[in-house]
Amino acid sequence: MVARQAVLITGAAGEIGHSLIEHFASENLFQIVALDLQKIPSSPSAPKDFVSIAGDITNKDLIGDIFEKYNIAQVFHLAGILSSGGEKNPARTHYVNVEGSMNIITAAKAYSQKSKARIKVIFPSTIAVYGIPSLDEKNRAGRITEDRYTLPVTMYGINKLYVENIGRYYATSYKLLDQDPNDIKIDFRAIRFPGLMSAETMPTGGTSDYASEMIHACAQNKPYTCFVSPSAKIPFMAMPDGIKALIELSQAPAEQLTQLTYNVGAFAVTAEEIRQQLSKTFPDAAAAVTYESNIPREGIVNTWPADVDDSKAANDWGWKPSYSFESAFEEYLIPNIRKKYQ
Repeated sequence: MVARQAVLITGAAGEIGHSLIEHFASENLFQIVALDLQKIPSSPSAPKDFVSIAGDITNKDLIGDIFEKYNIAQVFHLAGILSSGGEKNPARTHYVNVEGSMNIITAAKAYSQKSKARIKVIFPSTIAVYGIPSLDEKNRAGRITEDRYTLPVTMYGINKLYVENIGRYYATSYKLLDQDPNDIKIDFRAIRFPGLMSAETMPTGGTSDYASEMIHACAQNKPYTCFVSPSAKIPFMAMPDGIKALIELSQAPAEQLTQLTYNVGAFAVTAEEIRQQLSKTFPDAAAAVTYESNIPREGIVNTWPADVDDSKAANDWGWKPSYSFESAFEEYLIPNIRKKYQ
């Protein structure tokens, strides 16, 4: 008897991981295999065959065993070290983000060959893969397409871009020299996320976290010193739209996709525009926000696009964000953050 098809979610303890678990639990089409450094308690709504595994993506044998034991059909590879934390220990960041991802992709490739089925690997990439050489050029460049300025300045961005290319290699070029007619490629798909604004979880080391830090500080009436200048501008989206994008890309028919990596965006705003938006709800706290540029961190932000061109995602798989800048605050961020801190 063939086991039920499974979806593997790495880094499953994070907010995106929890939301994907809820999504797949509600559909109940796949067995859910959740991997993180610590086990995740099973919720009452989880299917009976829900599996939580404590382990590290750098453990090649563990990853291989998971693919052998469970009938993995899809992978959402979320695990990794983020940008600001990554700059503190670039060697460790490279090891986790690259070797861990290589373990996932090569195990998926091997299982694709064994099962004679294309395993789908969904990879969250980032605008950190971009590296615009100067602020003046950033301001002139406008909305950036996927093929421009891919010269990242952080280890995190370098890792993400490299994994995009490794995924492309195993999806298109592997065994190119052998011309093996029996070779089965993986179905690799990547999304380059902008900054993500969350009402649920506190920031954990991302360079774009000044937005979420400011939001959560104002909601708690705490002083906040923003580490970028008021004019610093990058694209953002509400966390539910990020989860929506991952699910929609995973569900898109392969024949509709014209590329393996897609920009997605929702709104592009400055740090000062975020503060002004918060002043509508938390006027005293927002008025107390100050700016003290952290030159290295703001220097990284300035290499990222002021906005991204996500027309390929819109054309190929119908991407459209649910939240604008205003509705993200009015309908998602403010109501949920108020509940969180009451």
